[in-house]
Amino acid sequence: MPMNDTVKVFKALADPTRLRVLLLLGVRELCVCELTYILKMGQSRVSRHMRILREAGLAEDLRRGRWMIYRIPARSRAFVDGLFAGLERLRRRDSGLRAGDRRKLEACVRKNIRGRVCEAERKEGPTQRR
Repeated sequence: MPMNDTVKVFKALADPTRLRVLLLLGVRELCVCELTYILKMGQSRVSRHMRILREAGLAEDLRRGRWMIYRIPARSRAFVDGLFAGLERLRRRDSGLRAGDRRKLEACVRKNIRGRVCEAERKEGPTQRR
């Protein structure tokens, strides 16, 4: 990996929120509405964090209709797993994936946030900002 790419990766990982996102994406792919629900952040802040993770090659986005779904790219999975010295172990421990994040992720899936939020917006159309 070239030095500039290595620097981007470490800069991306230097933020606690981006570490949380990466650990969450290690569990499953997530859309922006799910990340905003779990992280309790606005869409623009989540998108900014995702841009930095994408530029570092640690996340990728997939367009599904009008929605962006984020995941760890296959080419980076081994690197991410190695970097965290066993991402599975960290995810199972609260020190890696916060207990609160784990509960929010489970609630997010249980409440079908992606289906409720994304599908409702799809049917109603984009909200007009004033």
